[in-house]
Amino acid sequence: MFKFKIPHNIVIVFSIILIASVLTWIVPGGKYERKMVNINGTERSVIVDNSFKYVENQPQTWHVFSAFYSGFIKMSKIIVFILILGGAFWIVNETKAIDTGILSFVGFTKKFETNSLIKKLGVNNIVMSLIMILFSIFGAVFGMSEETLAFTVIFIQLSISMGYDSLVGVGLCYFAAHIGFAGAIINPFTLGIAQDIAQLPQGSGFAYRVLCWAILTFLGIIFILWYARKVKKNPQKSIVYEDDNYWRGKAAEKIETTENFTPKIAWLVAGVLTVVMCIFAYRNPFSTISFDPSSPAMSIGPILPILTGLFVIFSIYSLRKSFQYFVLTIFGFTILYLVVGSLSYQWGLAEISALFLAMGVSTGIAANKTNTQVTKLFVEGAKDIVSVVLVAGFAGGIIVTLENGQIIDTILHSVVDLLNGAGQLAAVSIMYLFQSTLNLIITSGSAKALLTMPLMAPLAEPLEISRQSIVMAFQLGAGFTDIISPTSGVLVGVLGISRISYGKWVKWILPFLIFLMLVGWLLLVPTVFMKINGF
Repeated sequence: MFKFKIPHNIVIVFSIILIASVLTWIVPGGKYERKMVNINGTERSVIVDNSFKYVENQPQTWHVFSAFYSGFIKMSKIIVFILILGGAFWIVNETKAIDTGILSFVGFTKKFETNSLIKKLGVNNIVMSLIMILFSIFGAVFGMSEETLAFTVIFIQLSISMGYDSLVGVGLCYFAAHIGFAGAIINPFTLGIAQDIAQLPQGSGFAYRVLCWAILTFLGIIFILWYARKVKKNPQKSIVYEDDNYWRGKAAEKIETTENFTPKIAWLVAGVLTVVMCIFAYRNPFSTISFDPSSPAMSIGPILPILTGLFVIFSIYSLRKSFQYFVLTIFGFTILYLVVGSLSYQWGLAEISALFLAMGVSTGIAANKTNTQVTKLFVEGAKDIVSVVLVAGFAGGIIVTLENGQIIDTILHSVVDLLNGAGQLAAVSIMYLFQSTLNLIITSGSAKALLTMPLMAPLAEPLEISRQSIVMAFQLGAGFTDIISPTSGVLVGVLGISRISYGKWVKWILPFLIFLMLVGWLLLVPTVFMKINGF
């Protein structure tokens, strides 16, 4: 009997490029005029209303082969980020510190099983729920996405050590962050831009958004806990059971290969890192957080001096205990600086890449490795993740093909025409469906807001619906399908690191994703027919 085998990720993505190329022959070319406007203190290009015009068609033929090159350039930032992450984590993994930390954490949680209430709820269930809530908050507040790449390895290994599979590990960070992204509360990169274009007060409709976020996060947690229980009961039911042999192999070898020692040079590394942190703290004694550039920033006090002091304390304690715990200290404070840098200093991929590169180099030197050994380890890590980079390049090629074919604006114009003759609920539903579909092609929330909101927002008055409803349709639509978008460099990176094929990921998540999208539509209905504060 013929058994269908899921193709390689590159085959799947290249097939989508071919489909996009065919569409450029069928869909007429079209273009909107753009203008520069100031949005949240930043000059951005937005569509000029009623400026659409048909242009000469640009069918793509041999261009499907050059799309990889162009896509590689388009995705270059995230590709470099993935390579640096791969190299840095390879160095960290060489020390077996992450394995040691996970073993210690699992052992620590088992101590709580003596408590009858905690035992009834399940220690693992509580731990996974708290992790998902945290990442969902990150997604809802500052749009965490690329940052989840840094956590993938950690949570997969934690998931495997708990008796689950790699899908659960990805669910704890990537999936949770994107549920929060869809249920954005104050995300300035999507919600902030959309509200500004729609001429709505920043933060308006906050209470209802919190309710939506809570519902979506709760459902996401229930799904992961249900699946995790199912896998633990019968591990071979997991569709990635064979693929996870890689991670189980790592778990099997870690105890024998882990040695507790503290090279003298590790103390020197701790001293140098402390000096660097002191300089950073001296230059930035007080930090602020601003979720809305048009409002005053909120002070979070001397957070950097506090982090520096804590690093000194934890370093001394961990170095006296074992070298592996010092590496975990470096990693832990890397994550803390990532959060503070992203929220307070608007760090992008360049700064975050530098942070993780510094983590890898510091770890290698502290492990008493020579500069040549550290370099070789970094190159090995980058090599290990090259297949992910190739898929990311092809994924960028999908967007390039549609853009060069000049059909994205034509599709958008057709949707606007369709909305003009629709009823209230039908109009919001069409917007939601369109945003969800467009998200499969353009995964940048900011780009979608700039592309669609100038056209959608003015339709509120003639359709007699709230502009806030239109923003909600964009927000929810711009979040859910991120989870399966083949053009998402982040998803490609996460799946590559996890060694999960795109086909298996879609097969696993699609049924629940459809359910989530239905819930999202139900959450839109009250914004049309009920009077909600801020809507």
